[in-house]
Amino acid sequence: MKKFASLFLLTLFFAANAQETANRFFYELNFKPKKDSARTEKVMMILDITKEKSIYRDYTMVAQDSILKIQVEAMQKSGVFKDFSKMVTMPKFSEKVYKFYPDMKIQYVERISSGFTPLNIGYNDDTKLNWKISNEKAKIGSYNTQKATTEFGGRTWNAWFTPDIPLQDGPYKFHGLPGLIVKIEDDGKNYSWELKGNKKVENFNEVTYLETLSPGGNGGKVQEVSREKFTKTFTDFKKDPFASARPMLRPEMLSQKMPGSDMTIGDMVKQQEKMLKDFYGANNNPIEIEVAAAKAKK
Repeated sequence: MKKFASLFLLTLFFAANAQETANRFFYELNFKPKKDSARTEKVMMILDITKEKSIYRDYTMVAQDSILKIQVEAMQKSGVFKDFSKMVTMPKFSEKVYKFYPDMKIQYVERISSGFTPLNIGYNDDTKLNWKISNEKAKIGSYNTQKATTEFGGRTWNAWFTPDIPLQDGPYKFHGLPGLIVKIEDDGKNYSWELKGNKKVENFNEVTYLETLSPGGNGGKVQEVSREKFTKTFTDFKKDPFASARPMLRPEMLSQKMPGSDMTIGDMVKQQEKMLKDFYGANNNPIEIEVAAAKAKK
């Protein structure tokens, strides 16, 4: 009995220590969504750093995770459908950027669909950032920082990093300085990130509740392709998000009503299609204009 108790406690110990912890850094991003307009928008982005990697993404969906879980489970229990578009605040950005330690391999990921199945596709970005560190220093918030500049994606970037946080990381694809990036912006101030705080996340799970509802529950699994194939696939998806599902949408299916609702499946599909097209059409001023220009020439 004592041996069994000891084994049980040992199992609990390893299970408890197997839970991953992440350091979450909050970056406020001010950006110009339209290249021909001076209007700016603001959104909170996060950089979650674990022992093995970092994950950069929009905080909007992560912040709603527990609330959406309650609402979805309530729908499942009652069997009554509720308009999901009224329950969710859409993010401004859909991409995730992974940096795998210690080599800082960068993987850029977007979510598309194959039929009715969500699919994560991504590419590796081996672009080397050539930083020029200056002697200029500044106090940004509570952080003592030093300035550095680099060329990336067709823009000139000014960064301020803090050696007080010895992490060679930062928002989006930016990394490689001797300290965490506290602030970074391009010369035209099209994109400007500033660190606003951080916290420790216990029992960290990079996959949100909604992502676990995907078929197979592989919300974080990524299909890696070349950058050229990624660009073409994602561009086609943005033009027509329901292209691969449309052949399966038979008239008799579209006319069926959602459980406990007057909305038909066809109404829901049209609503989702409009929402996605509006979402992807809201920003024509990409971070990497060099890549966008090369794509436009093809």
